[in-house]
This record gives sequence, structure tokens and C-alpha cells, in this order.
Amino acid sequence: MIDLQVRGENGTIEARAKHGVVWGHELAGLDQSVFPMLGHLLPYADTVFNHRQVATAREFLSRLIVRSTSLRRL
Repeated sequence: MIDLQVRGENGTIEARAKHGVVWGHELAGLDQSVFPMLGHLLPYADTVFNHRQVATAREFLSRLIVRSTSLRRL
């Protein structure tokens, strides 16, 4: 399970995913050329995005959700 957290500058948790994200083949097999930020995630390590990267990471997550939903319909 991957827990998602947004932390402020002082380290306080500003937001978090309620149930986390399951590490599955969708995340493990991401094409790094299509999802350059998310394609480097590891199931056993922390990943930190700085405040300038958050908007890009959010865009990639949105695209990933749309892609995952589309694949489930097939």
C-alpha cells in the first residue's frame, strides 16, 4: 500500500489519501517517458515532490486515473 501525503514546509501533514494506493501492475509498469515523475516510484522507499513539482505530479496522477479507468472498461 502506498500512502499519499501532502506536507507543509514545517512537516505537518496538510492532506492525505484516505485509504492509500495499492501498489499494482499499473504503478510498477508505468512508462517513464509518459509518466516521468511517477515512473520512478519504488514500493519500498519514500518519494518527495517539492512545491514546484506538485502541479505536474497532480497532472500525471489525473492522467493515470483516466487511463486506469479506461483500461478497466476493456
